[in-house]
Amino acid sequence: MHAPHRRAQRGFQIPYWLLAAILLAVLVMWNIVADQGYQTIFWALMRGVTTTIYVTVIAFTLAVALGLLMAILRLSPIRLVRECATFYIEIVRGIPMLVLLFYIAFVGAPWFVDFFNTVTGPLQERELMGEMTVRMFDFTWRAIIALTISYSAFLAEIFRAGIEAVDRGQIEAARALGLSRKHIFRFIIAPQALRLILPPLGNELVAMIKDSALVSALGVQDITQLGKVYSASTFKFFETYNVVAFLYLVMTISLTLVVRWFERIFDQSHRDHSN
Repeated sequence: MHAPHRRAQRGFQIPYWLLAAILLAVLVMWNIVADQGYQTIFWALMRGVTTTIYVTVIAFTLAVALGLLMAILRLSPIRLVRECATFYIEIVRGIPMLVLLFYIAFVGAPWFVDFFNTVTGPLQERELMGEMTVRMFDFTWRAIIALTISYSAFLAEIFRAGIEAVDRGQIEAARALGLSRKHIFRFIIAPQALRLILPPLGNELVAMIKDSALVSALGVQDITQLGKVYSASTFKFFETYNVVAFLYLVMTISLTLVVRWFERIFDQSHRDHSN
């Protein structure tokens, strides 16, 4: 049997861990369908799924943009720019997520409101603009900002490693051909770096879905917060947190499979170009 055919057969095999996860999901779904109590819990927590996805998608998108910017700044030929970017990355990476969440929510937000009111003071005196209050700063957005800042530092290092992994000879050859820095990044660096950073990038997205549960500490109505409230009022802790874990597992495992699918596409495309 030819090696490509053996690889194709292996590609269609379902891993045992996924079979076990599917079996576990079927058991939980059976409980949800057959048990009225589980059904009530499930629909009570489903309202939090939208919040969890909303927070994760927006925070991760902003973190990718900010992380890419920090990575580019850290690779800058100007030392002061590199040092500033490195300072940001190292400081943020050294602060626990929950501490940063509280700091942004209860220190950063009031400071920003005071700063905004100071800057717009003359306009407020002329009644051209209303005064901002801390209550106007939604806790959901405070959580999004905290997740964005925290994850941007880790993503910056992922982007930097991916960019530096590209063969310098290809970059020098592109410069010799007269390509601009923008075109070199777009056509030479980005495609190769993306293939390298996709697995850790997917891992960070999965991690953010799980870390989004920390926003419940601010009272944001995500899955964890709704589960906490429901279990405290009904004392059904076992059933409630079974459903909470089930919902997170469905999201994280589904996302993991999607990321691995993209990895196979990129690997196959790379092999085709190599041949």
